[in-house]
Amino acid sequence: MKKLVIVLVNTDPRNPEELGAPFYHAAVAAAMDYEVDVICAATAGKLMRNGVAAGIEIKPGAGKTAYDWIRDAHANGARFWACPANLELFDMTEADLIPECSGLMGASVMLQNIMSDDHRVLTY
Repeated sequence: MKKLVIVLVNTDPRNPEELGAPFYHAAVAAAMDYEVDVICAATAGKLMRNGVAAGIEIKPGAGKTAYDWIRDAHANGARFWACPANLELFDMTEADLIPECSGLMGASVMLQNIMSDDHRVLTY
């Protein structure tokens, strides 16, 4: 199986124009039968909190939110992961995560996946 890991670490929810490409790439890769894991860490971890992505329009006035893009990618098979450190950093619990979030992926698992020969990585 072809695998793609997308790491959102510098993507800032305060800059909506940064959010479309990674979610679009996740949706396209998943539709192409790649196994896609999207890891949201650092500031991008806020996107995994219920309500945050739903309040962000990628293009103002277009009516499509970052959460719509996440749902599109998830519907194609992409899996979304929250960084465990973000829970403490942003005063969240797992109950605060969006339903599309598959759970938590820590640094050791992420690095193991990235270093695997069968993975390709995109970092935003």
